[in-house]
Amino acid sequence: MTTQAGPSAVGAAQPTADGRKTVPGPRGVPVLGNLPEFGKDPLAFFERLRERGDFVRWRFGPGPALFIAHPETIGELLTEVERTFDQPDLGIAVRTLLGDGVVVAKGADWRRKRSLVQPSVRPRQVKAYAATMAECAVDAAGRWADGQRIDVKREMTALTQLIAVRTIFGVDTAADAESIGRAMDVAQQEIGAEFSGIGAILPDWVPTPGRARIRRAVAVIDAEVARVVTRHRDGDTDRPDLLSRLLDARDETGAHLSDREIRDETVTLYIGGHETTSSTLVWAWYLLSRNPRVAEALGSELDRVLGDRDPGFDDYAELAYTQAVVKETLRLYPAIWLLTGTAKEGATLGGAPVRPGTRVWSSQWATHRDPRWYRDPLEFRPERWLSPKDGGTEGETEEIPEYAWYPFGGGPRVCLGTRFAMVEAVLILAVVARRFRLDLDADEIRPVPGLTLQPDREVLATVRAR
Repeated sequence: MTTQAGPSAVGAAQPTADGRKTVPGPRGVPVLGNLPEFGKDPLAFFERLRERGDFVRWRFGPGPALFIAHPETIGELLTEVERTFDQPDLGIAVRTLLGDGVVVAKGADWRRKRSLVQPSVRPRQVKAYAATMAECAVDAAGRWADGQRIDVKREMTALTQLIAVRTIFGVDTAADAESIGRAMDVAQQEIGAEFSGIGAILPDWVPTPGRARIRRAVAVIDAEVARVVTRHRDGDTDRPDLLSRLLDARDETGAHLSDREIRDETVTLYIGGHETTSSTLVWAWYLLSRNPRVAEALGSELDRVLGDRDPGFDDYAELAYTQAVVKETLRLYPAIWLLTGTAKEGATLGGAPVRPGTRVWSSQWATHRDPRWYRDPLEFRPERWLSPKDGGTEGETEEIPEYAWYPFGGGPRVCLGTRFAMVEAVLILAVVARRFRLDLDADEIRPVPGLTLQPDREVLATVRAR
């Protein structure tokens, strides 16, 4: 491979050091750039960009943007964040919800918060939460009966909300889950609308109905979090929940997180532990209902590993096919469907410099469905994630490049709740699928990109006892 000579930067139509070309994207309109086309259908928009090439220029509003599709380059972006790429401003809607939490913090502030939050979600702590995850799933499944009609989205949302309020807040009342859950639903919808519409380029001070709605929703969330924090401080301090660990955490100077920081990190953990898992489970049931062969293989593993008992944390490693079902669901319907960073001085991609200020975008949705990395990319085939001894195809897993699957991001800013989310999804799937199959209605369900990837309608199903 040869390196391009001269001062040209990625964004001009020239090859990078590895020979891949930077090509122009679709023609935009004045001021808005490609925002109208992006806002109409972001998932299809990113797929069209991927089909143009691995480096595609476009405009997110008036600013320059670059779409990248190759796993190697995506890895460069993710691993260089905090050095030559900056965490971008994700807009007033996201900031209203997340504040200055670890997901949106930058530089020294991000490093401090990550060091304080990370111990709460280490594998040892996740193991302690696994019993709560399985217990909540058993209780939920125990209320179902053969032939019952359910809304899968509503059921999975209620279940993961209950797990979240127990493991994060240490409380156990439906009111807590319902109040926060309704507010989160509003916030997520408004974030999606703001991000893909004209609000994405409006100054923060411009009032809009959507911004008013998200402020009202966040006020409910803030009130609930403040009430629970007060309950913790006035009561038993020796609790196993995440909030207690955050309240006890100290940085290298011995300082605790402030009340505002506790609020921001609690909301961030709630979204990571509830919204992403709920979305993943809905899409898993959708895919299993449309692929009876996979559902049968899943049931066979559960019968073999669990028999007539429910799973615990120690079963997680043995449920290889169940894990593969979750991984394949996250490939086809990644809860987090895009990542973005802003180039700083000295940024490069593919060996070529990137102009400072360029917004660089990658999309899990587009890369996870790229036929270059996956055989039959639109087919739901969990076996692609298995080793040959577990029923996979020889060499197939090794053929998938690093960062061709990155539903939790990667690099230094990889999602802190990755382990929590995977264990939660696998245990819930195992508890429910050991008892029932869910026959979803035949209508196709389309994904709607918001804060996470959500179905466009109610997900109705008939419960069938196994």
